[in-house]
Amino acid sequence: MTSSPSIPTSITDPINAQILAVSEDRIQGYLADPFAEIAKLSGLDLDLVLQRIAAMLASGVVRRVRQTLMATNLAPGALVAWQIPNEKLDAAFNYFFQQDPFSGHVVIRTTDAVTPGSHYRLWTTLKVPQGYSLDRHCRFLMGKTGAEHYRIMPAKRLFALGVGHMRRRGMEPGSKSDALAEVIDTQIVELSELDWRVLSPLKREFAVEEITRDPWRARAAAAGIDIETFHAVARSLNERKVIGRFSTFLEHVKPQADGERVTRFNALFHWAVPAGREIEAGREVGRHHILTHAYWREGGPEFRDVNVMAVAHGTDKAVLLRHKAAIDAHLAGVGIPVSYTNVFWGGRSEIKPSEISPIEYRAWCAGVGVDPNTMKA
Repeated sequence: MTSSPSIPTSITDPINAQILAVSEDRIQGYLADPFAEIAKLSGLDLDLVLQRIAAMLASGVVRRVRQTLMATNLAPGALVAWQIPNEKLDAAFNYFFQQDPFSGHVVIRTTDAVTPGSHYRLWTTLKVPQGYSLDRHCRFLMGKTGAEHYRIMPAKRLFALGVGHMRRRGMEPGSKSDALAEVIDTQIVELSELDWRVLSPLKREFAVEEITRDPWRARAAAAGIDIETFHAVARSLNERKVIGRFSTFLEHVKPQADGERVTRFNALFHWAVPAGREIEAGREVGRHHILTHAYWREGGPEFRDVNVMAVAHGTDKAVLLRHKAAIDAHLAGVGIPVSYTNVFWGGRSEIKPSEISPIEYRAWCAGVGVDPNTMKA
């Protein structure tokens, strides 16, 4: 499937918006033909859906198309806050984004006032393959970037995970589901060699020419696996909660070619709730539709012992603060006290998938001159 300059690629085009409202985060788990499911749920012809997704990917409106994984179940991971001197901040940002394949989201954050933790300006997500140490990897990065301190915050539980920027546009503050958010565990799943043979091509980003019907057949052939085995292993991985959503990721930070922005503000919300009530609070927070992520993470004394965090995106800062106020009011209304809360606003940011393959980790160690045995947990 190829694109043409005459095919509309703007996110404001009605057909594209209809597709994106489904394709960003409504295709959960593994499907033999995810594009057909996008067509079905959007009420559009499959060939039209393939044409538009290919055109948006070719133009850069869609940043990537890929099957996501529940990487928290595949590799140790964490949100890491870094204290770095201001004069080294941009160089450190570039290092994390360009030279560390295990760092995913890289964001410079600020607060509206000087608060506990506001001197931790650079925030990253980090994953290392099973058997390796997050702390040792951070110590290596500390030496490369000039960081003075870091705080590793693994997710103990997840309560919301789904981007869906298009369908969140115009959402009313306080909009929430009737039911409590589900609790997603972060227990590591061990995989066999065959599992990895399927998982590696499964998670690879799609090129424009791969936006076709029956998209996994070529991936299976390239891996030397028949399509029936490929489907069977992928479904098994799905049952083991390893597979995330199939998604078209928008370029939601930088302006599109026509100047349109998917979002303008990225807010990381913090709440400190009583110990022992983290899951209860997380399920109440996670039911709010505006949130793309919600999780139980321990911020420690650097962040006034916050333990519930969430992320929301929007085009208007004041509206995002109204969403935050609605969540605060909801927590108070259900009797969950909050001893401290804050908002960390995202500025410069880049996003890439974190590498989780042990093979790639060993290759990286060789490239940077580190004995992989010294990086083991």
